[in-house]
Amino acid sequence: MVLSRLKPQSERKLTKQICRVVLDHFEKQYVKELGDSWITIRDILTSPACWQHAVLFNRFNYPFELEKDLQLKRYHPLLQGYFPNCPKSLICYVNRIPGRIPSERHQFGYFHCNEYDSLRSRWLKQTLESFIPQPMTHIIKVSELDGREIGDTQPEMFDKVLVDAPCSNDRSWLFSSDTQKASYRLNQRKELPLMQIELLRSAIRALRPGGSLVYSTCTLSKAENIDVVDQILNSHSNIIPVDMKEMASAVSHEFTFAPNGQEYGLLVLPDKGKAWGPMFVAKLNKSVS
Repeated sequence: MVLSRLKPQSERKLTKQICRVVLDHFEKQYVKELGDSWITIRDILTSPACWQHAVLFNRFNYPFELEKDLQLKRYHPLLQGYFPNCPKSLICYVNRIPGRIPSERHQFGYFHCNEYDSLRSRWLKQTLESFIPQPMTHIIKVSELDGREIGDTQPEMFDKVLVDAPCSNDRSWLFSSDTQKASYRLNQRKELPLMQIELLRSAIRALRPGGSLVYSTCTLSKAENIDVVDQILNSHSNIIPVDMKEMASAVSHEFTFAPNGQEYGLLVLPDKGKAWGPMFVAKLNKSVS
């Protein structure tokens, strides 16, 4: 259990100052893209005390006592009943009331996890160690390759692919402590969609016919979300978007979604009492012909 370090870290986050350069940039862009919704979103993103947190369990080391404690704290299972045929392998408990709780270190086909950045790759390995038991580590490979090249080196090798793409990361950018670095990020922001499209194209090449792909970001930016998916669909006749309106309806009590674009993508909007996001998710299938 990591108890002593969580509270100081949380308190430090609450005292971070808003980066005015980033906020001013977001104000200009998101008022145009999101309209009045941006006012509520801005209030949530700039108030860490309002953020919510979740606890993820797994079947390899199930902490029953912690589950009871979470229920007493008014946590409840996420997506309960939405996947009735799915094995009860992972359970996520959420709470609409803001506040952190201590996290627990868990022990727990073939997984290829790739992260180009060396620091993030180290975090990825540590996360996998927390969820995958030692006897199963042989089915997991972690690499630090350029994701844009994986489709060429491993064509049609995977049944499912997740592209957790580099993006603007609105929530963390708002609290950039280095104004100069924040300004540089904003200037480079227009180049991100090109990288995201290249990563998606590589993922499509790596995906077997009949397989499925999920594209995800943590930004509100239309240019990095719907526009990227649109370009992929317009240039790949063998890629079919998955309608996600049913999923949005099933979990609307937990998340607030943008009213547009749910035909093949969901944009989670931070809202009062439902402070998750921003997060964009789109699912694409690769046809067999």
